Amino acid sequence: MIGPIRITAALDKETAELLEKESKEATLSQSEVIRRALRFYHENKSIMDVYLQKKLYTYMDMLLSGEHVILDVSHLLLFLSLIESSPMKESFWKECREVARSHAEQFKSKVLTPKEFLERLEVCNFFRVNTESENEFTLILFSETSKEFIKILLEEVFKTMDAQTEIKLDLAKIRIKVNELNNSKPIKSTSPSISKFFTNKPILG
Repeated sequence: MIGPIRITAALDKETAELLEKESKEATLSQSEVIRRALRFYHENKSIMDVYLQKKLYTYMDMLLSGEHVILDVSHLLLFLSLIESSPMKESFWKECREVARSHAEQFKSKVLTPKEFLERLEVCNFFRVNTESENEFTLILFSETSKEFIKILLEEVFKTMDAQTEIKLDLAKIRIKVNELNNSKPIKSTSPSISKFFTNKPILG
């Protein structure tokens, strides 16, 4: 049996302190902590991709709170299609708008711009976003059935953001133009920080 292969690694002060801290908390040798960290990095290095990091952050933010469920798209479309023939149709859309307003209030501290909100919904697989310019977007829907549902959600969230927008409905598409944000400020894209979940530093840095 081949014995352990010994290597020498130079660590900066911050990383050395982190290694010592993790070693003590896990009651493991520093060598074992490094071995486990290296294996974890090897198995999960794909999440270092910035786009994937943002998607994972969104999934974590939604699912860990217990306020969202994973629903097959076919089921969602089935529910929405039944609404069209329901005598409660008008009542449903009215209540849907009220729920959208409630969600818009919850998004205030998490989603700062219309673009960020569109990216969040894109992660939910409601549509695919084509960015035409800094303030113009085309949403490619996966079904016409979801158009009214998405439109209501967009209208209420944009209203809460004080974003002046133009929303136009096309066949299997929704076109959005954002004119102003917060009534007086030009639209500006700001991405939420995800550094508390991921880092581009080395795995032990």
